[in-house]
Amino acid sequence: MPKNKRESSESDSDSGPEDRLSPVPKKSKESNSKSKSKSGGAPTKWILEKQRHVTISEFRGRKLIDIREYYEKNGESLPGKKGISLSITQWKKLLEVADEINKAVAE
Repeated sequence: MPKNKRESSESDSDSGPEDRLSPVPKKSKESNSKSKSKSGGAPTKWILEKQRHVTISEFRGRKLIDIREYYEKNGESLPGKKGISLSITQWKKLLEVADEINKAVAE
């Protein structure tokens, strides 16, 4: 008999809590793109152009600056595949070189 198979006894029951079978509701994507933080502080979404947005998100416990193109589907604005997520370190480095980039663009 395989070791993983559990022997049943009279005290074992297949029935468990009723909510065990109901799926856990997922957080809506809209909650990640709100223009205000939960505490009512600074905005976490900025619109650069109609379909290009900058948002602050979190992935695996790390904050990211996400610059992404959005598209419309059924009247809803959704994030597309085209974009980049920068770590806080990368974002700070970009800000450090921003003046140099501006000078290069102006030439």
